[in-house]
Amino acid sequence: MSTLIAIRDASQNGNGGDYSPAKAKASNRGGRSPLLRRLRLLLGSAKYKLLLLLCFFTSLCFLSSKLSSFMGWNPHYASSVYSPSRGGYTVLINTWKRNSLLKQSVAHYASCQGTDAIHVVWSENDLPSSKLREYLMQVVRKKSQTVHKPNFRFDLNEEDNLNNRFKPIEDLRTDAIFSVDDDVIIPCRTLDFAFTVWQTAPLTMVGFVPRVHWLDGERSGQAHYEYGGWWSVWWTGTYSMVLSKAAFFHKKYLDLYTNKMPPSVHDYISRARNCEDIAMSLLVANASRAPPIWVKGKIYEIGWSGISSVKGHSDKRKKCLNDFVSLYGTMPLVSTNVKAEDARHKWSW
Repeated sequence: MSTLIAIRDASQNGNGGDYSPAKAKASNRGGRSPLLRRLRLLLGSAKYKLLLLLCFFTSLCFLSSKLSSFMGWNPHYASSVYSPSRGGYTVLINTWKRNSLLKQSVAHYASCQGTDAIHVVWSENDLPSSKLREYLMQVVRKKSQTVHKPNFRFDLNEEDNLNNRFKPIEDLRTDAIFSVDDDVIIPCRTLDFAFTVWQTAPLTMVGFVPRVHWLDGERSGQAHYEYGGWWSVWWTGTYSMVLSKAAFFHKKYLDLYTNKMPPSVHDYISRARNCEDIAMSLLVANASRAPPIWVKGKIYEIGWSGISSVKGHSDKRKKCLNDFVSLYGTMPLVSTNVKAEDARHKWSW
């Protein structure tokens, strides 16, 4: 009996009478260093944070792609917003003894999907050579990306006259005319966007080169106006004209310019060899009773000479404006501060 009691006492003086392997393992684990336990916790927390960070960036990339699609921005957006069901436009290129620029211009506009036809206003004494004709026709066929290739032709004139650029054109298939100088290149994507803007307001001019006028008191009892270029537009935040060196307008204005505008205006332009674009702006404003629309976009001038580079050009333009107003008997231009811009290619509105 005493022996049994002695054995029980020995077991109670150890790890307890209720010994089990699980308790022993727990006891041994509890005996590890607190520093080691803390390190294990930190490592586990770091893995968890890394996983969360990875999930966050994955979600951000996904949402960014969806947001850019939703906002319409796409760096690889195709060259146009043109749809065959909306029709196209006729590119009317004014040129003068700059065949190298003409070749570049025709090649570029032939590649735009909205181009239905290309007409070159030719006012030189010598007719375009057969070599030049054949070259440009081949360029149009080669550069065009549409099934139905644009019509191409020269509109020949017997005399050198700036009024020639606005003569009526027979057999046009489009209502929209894009008037452009041979040294001006508008990217196809921008051009096609401007065409859709014009379709919302086909009776006004839609273009890329804004100008402004403002009243500058009276002279000899008549209102006198100032003519402002790009810096005046930038400074005032307004404009009242878009120049026909790069602008859309309805084909009916070719007929109005040639057959309805006062002959005195035609004579003035013939003598001055300038300002036909101001006359067209006055004509359209008078007919539409509305301001033009400036489309903000890239514009490239590939030439280095022209009327605008001549000394005193700005003063001549101001004189033209006031003389035209006197001949018209009214000032039809309407100022505006609205501009159109394709938001799909901007990071923010």
